[in-house]
Amino acid sequence: MKLSWSHAVMYVKDKDMMLDFYTRVLGFEVTDRGPIGEGGLEIIFMSQDADEHHQLAMIDTRKDEALSNSVNHFAFRVSTFQEVKDLHAVLEPMDEIRINPMSHGNTLSIYFNDPESNGIEVFWDTPWHVAQPQGEGWDASMDEAEALAWVEATFKEASGFGPKADYYASRH
Repeated sequence: MKLSWSHAVMYVKDKDMMLDFYTRVLGFEVTDRGPIGEGGLEIIFMSQDADEHHQLAMIDTRKDEALSNSVNHFAFRVSTFQEVKDLHAVLEPMDEIRINPMSHGNTLSIYFNDPESNGIEVFWDTPWHVAQPQGEGWDASMDEAEALAWVEATFKEASGFGPKADYYASRH
């Protein structure tokens, strides 16, 4: 059996605040919403992929005030380095959002929290594979060429460093 990722459902405290963050800041579109069963709680479905009904959903049932602790983070891949930079620029002035630029050698990522402290990673793939776990903070003010040169210099001595294409070819 081969599983492919489909979606995640979050319990939220403030659906309006969370809906605003995921649609306005992260660019999700509400694809459906309605009660679960007759008279049930509302579930809101969201996607960025026209071929996926939903990638995320939220239900307004979370009552605890503690930080989210059941999921470490949700990770989203973007197709360009500039998208990571643009999102960083959008998040930076938001006082309640903590941003941590991190590279694993195989990615340039930004980790951050949503308004209810759920962890999120948005990453762009580098052309390299590096054995994991790895992690080094990177300077999000770098341009793409500088960032790639930094990744190569930082991880070139790490175990398994090499072209990503070679790594995946060896797995087939």
